[in-house]
Amino acid sequence: MANADCVVIQGSNMAECHPVGFQWVTEAKARGARVIHIDPRFTRTSAVADTHVPIRAGSDVVLLGALINHVLSNDLYFHDYVVAYTNAATLVRDDFVDTEDLDGLFSGYDATTGTYDTSTWAYAAREDGPGSGDGIEEPSGDGGGPDREEESRAAGHERGAAGAALEHARVVRDETLQDPRTVFQILAKHYRRYTPEMVRDLCGIPVELFEEVARAVTENSGRERTTCFAYALGWTQHSLGAQFIRAAAVLQLLLGNMGRPGGGIMALRGHASIQGSTDIPTLFNLLPGYLPMPVAGEQDTLEDYLATIASPLQKGYWTEAPAYTASLLKAWFGDAATADNDFCFDYLPRLTGAHGTYQTVMEMLDGEVDGYFVVGQNPAVGSAHAKMQRQALGKLKWLVVRDLQLIETATFWKDSPEIATGELRTEDIDTEVFFFPCASYAEKSGTFTQTQRMLQWRHQAVRPPGQAQSELDFYYELGRRIRQRLAGSTDERDRPLLDLTWDYPQDEHGEVDAEAVLREINGYHLTGDQAGQVLDSFVQMKDDGSTSGGCWIYTGVFAGGVNHSMGRPAREEQDEVASGWAWAWPLNRRVLYNRASADPQGRPWSERKKYVWWDADAKRWTGKDVPDFPVDRDPSYRPAADVGGPAAIAGDDPFIMQADGKGWLFAPRGMVDGPLPTHYEAQESPVDNALYTQQRNPARLVYPRKDNLWAPSGQDPGSEVYPYAFTTYRLTEHHTAGGMSRWLPYLSELQPEMFCEVSPELAAERGLENGGWATIISARSAIEARVLVTGRMKPLTVRGRTVHQIGLPYHWGVGRDAVVEGDSANDLLGIVLDPNVHIQESKAATCDIRAGRRPHGEELLRLVAEYQSRAGSTAETANEHADPVDAETARRRAEAGGEN
Repeated sequence: MANADCVVIQGSNMAECHPVGFQWVTEAKARGARVIHIDPRFTRTSAVADTHVPIRAGSDVVLLGALINHVLSNDLYFHDYVVAYTNAATLVRDDFVDTEDLDGLFSGYDATTGTYDTSTWAYAAREDGPGSGDGIEEPSGDGGGPDREEESRAAGHERGAAGAALEHARVVRDETLQDPRTVFQILAKHYRRYTPEMVRDLCGIPVELFEEVARAVTENSGRERTTCFAYALGWTQHSLGAQFIRAAAVLQLLLGNMGRPGGGIMALRGHASIQGSTDIPTLFNLLPGYLPMPVAGEQDTLEDYLATIASPLQKGYWTEAPAYTASLLKAWFGDAATADNDFCFDYLPRLTGAHGTYQTVMEMLDGEVDGYFVVGQNPAVGSAHAKMQRQALGKLKWLVVRDLQLIETATFWKDSPEIATGELRTEDIDTEVFFFPCASYAEKSGTFTQTQRMLQWRHQAVRPPGQAQSELDFYYELGRRIRQRLAGSTDERDRPLLDLTWDYPQDEHGEVDAEAVLREINGYHLTGDQAGQVLDSFVQMKDDGSTSGGCWIYTGVFAGGVNHSMGRPAREEQDEVASGWAWAWPLNRRVLYNRASADPQGRPWSERKKYVWWDADAKRWTGKDVPDFPVDRDPSYRPAADVGGPAAIAGDDPFIMQADGKGWLFAPRGMVDGPLPTHYEAQESPVDNALYTQQRNPARLVYPRKDNLWAPSGQDPGSEVYPYAFTTYRLTEHHTAGGMSRWLPYLSELQPEMFCEVSPELAAERGLENGGWATIISARSAIEARVLVTGRMKPLTVRGRTVHQIGLPYHWGVGRDAVVEGDSANDLLGIVLDPNVHIQESKAATCDIRAGRRPHGEELLRLVAEYQSRAGSTAETANEHADPVDAETARRRAEAGGEN
C-alpha cells in the first residue's frame, strides 16, 4: 500500500479499526498518494483522507459499477493488460442472458428454490473441440445441473478456493473484443445504466463528487501508476457482500492494478489471526488450505472428491489437489493413512447441509443441538440477532465458554435481557455452562497470520494466571482425554480419533511445543533419502503418501529447517519488500500474481512500477519479490493442447490459481448469485431498487420465522413505520463484543456508554438531544442508547427524498460482571445471509428512533409487537426469492425514476 498512487478505503474505518496497517496509507500519502474514504460516517479515517465520500449503506455496487462504466465508456482501461491477462476476450455461451434483459435476474434462475443453474454462464465451447467440455463445466464424474447446484449451495460447498473446474483450458477468444459474446462486451452492456446520475439517485453521492473519485482512480492507474483498494466488514457483512468485493476486483483488473506494487485489494482482517482462522479453518465447509469439505452422498471416495476440485487438463496449481489432500491426511492420520485406504479419506466428516453459525443457532432453537463450544466469541452480544442467540443458548444441554472474563454468553442464564422480559426464566434453563479461563495473546507462543497473509511468531511474554490455558494446550488435553477414554475400543466410529497423530513434544511447563505444531503444518518428507526433513515448498508434496503437511499454503515457513515466521531483521537491513520480516504464504510472496507486474514479454510495464521481470540471460524470473510464477517459465512458452496443471500455464498466464490462467472480469463458475456484480437493495432498505424491479438479491439465504421478522422496504405498505437506515461499526477503544475491553476500567472510561450517532437534522426531526437518551426500534427488538448529535452523519438525498442514517457501535452487552454495560446493537439485526459465504447482513437495515429510554419487561415486548403490527410484518415479509412486482408497484417505481 505504501507504493500506491491512490488509496481508496471503502467499507472500512481503517485508521481506527486497523491502525497498524494504516501506517502504510499515511506512508503512501507522504509520498504523494491521493487518499479517498468512502463511508456513511465521517471518521478518523475521513479526517486523514483527501476526500470523504458519504454513501448510503448497502449501495456500494452502484458506485463501483458506475466506475466500471466510466472506465469502459471512456476507453480508460489498461488495454494491453486487459486483453492479455483477463478473460475480457473470452466468449460466453450464447444462451447466457444478463440482468439487463431479465430485469435483475441472470439466466438459469429457479424462483421456487432461490438458486441458479449456472450452466449458461459457462465459456463458449470450441467448435473444433470435443463439445461442451471446452467451456467451464463440471469435471467428469460430476453430474452438474440445477439439482446439483442447489444441493451444493445448501451444503455450503463451493469447492473451497479452487473456483471452477475446467475440462481443459482451450477457450474461444476474440482479442479484438468486438464479438458481442465476449466478456468485455457483456461487461459493458451490464454496467451501461450504472451512471453518475444513478450514483446520485441511489448512493446519495453528488455527480461532481463521483467525477472527482473517477478522475482520481483512473489518473492514478495504468503503466506508470497504481491504485489500491482496502475494505473490511463494511463490504462483507451484506446479503451480497461477496459481490461488493468482486466489483472492486473487476475495476482493478480493468485498470491493470492487480499483481502490481501499490495495487490490488487489501482485505483488512479484524483480528491478529483472522486470516489464519480461515487458512486453517474454523469454517464448516473448508479443510486447511481452502480445500473443500466433502459432501455426504456426493464424494464417497477420494477419487470422487478430487474430481470436484480440478480437472487434470485445466491450468494451474489446483490440479495438484491430490498431493495437498494426501499430505494433509498423512499429517492427521500418520501410518494409518495409506494409498490402499485412500489415506483415511473415509475418516473425514461429510457435510449434510449448511452448518454455519446462524444455521446452528436456529437448530439449537429447534432442539437439534446438544452442546456448543464458544471460543473467542461472545454471540450473546456480538452476533446478529443477539436475542435469538441468547434464547438458543437456553435450549442446550451443555455449553463450553473459553474466554478471559465471564462474558454475557457465559452468564446469559441469569442476567440476559430476556430474563427481564420473562422470555427466559433461570429456573427453566437446563443448560450446563462450563467456563474455562483462556490465555491472552501475550501469555502464549505461536503464530498470528494477519491481513498480509503473513505468519508472525509471537513469544510468550508471561505465564497465564491460575488455570488459564492456551487454545493449543486446551484442545490437546481434551483430545488426549477423549483418546484415553476410547482406548481399546473396537467400534469403527472411534478409529478416526484413535488413529490421529496426537503425540507432540512438550515444553518445560508441560505444554505442547507450538513450533512442533508449525513444523507439522509445514510438512515433511516421509520416505527416501530426505525422510524426516521438512518440505521447502508445496510443489514437493506428493499424492502417494510420501509427504505430509497440515496446510499446503503454509509449506515453506520452515524451509531449510528455519522458522521463518520468527524473522525480525532491523529496518536498515531490509529492502522495500521486507522479505526477511516474518513469512507470507505462499512461499513468501508478498504480492500475489506478481507476474502481472510485467508485460506479456516479461518486461516491467514501467521502470517506476518495476517489481518482477524475466531475465533473458539467466532464463529465470527475478525481481524485488519471490515470483508468483514458475520461475523458469519463458514468457513465450505455450503449452500443448493436451497438457494440464502447472505445465499448462502459458508464459503470459499470471493468474496461476485460475482454471484458465486469467483474471476473471466475468465469473463463469464459483459465485452462486451471478457472474457479474449487480446492485440489489439490502433485505431492509428505505428505498426501492431504481435499477431493477428485483428489489433484493434473489439468491440470498432467508429464514422465514416468527422470531426473525423483517420490515417492509422502499415504498411498500408499512415501510414508513421504520423510516430510517442504520449501520453498525466498531470503535478503537473497545474490542468486538467487549470481552477484552469492557472489563478494563481504563478502556471503559474512554467509551463508557452505548451511543447512537445522528445528524443535527435527524435530531431536530425526532426531538433528540445531545447526551440524552434515544430508543431505536427494529422489526426484531428495541434498544436504548445515548444520543451523539454530530455532523459526522449527513442526511443524503436519494431519489428526491431525504434518507437519514444512524450509526451504532456494537460493543456493549447487558450483564452484571463488566465494568460497563449497555444494550447491544446486534439485538436489532435479523438473520439473512450472503449465499456465497453465509455471512450476515449487519451493515444495512431499517429502524425508527424516538427520544427517551426504552421500556423494560413486558412493556418492551409490547412496544416491538406494536411496531410489527403497524408495519404488517409477518414471517413472509421480505423473504420472497424473486420479488413479485404487481402493476401498481411497477408504475410507482417508474414514476419515481426507475427504468423498469
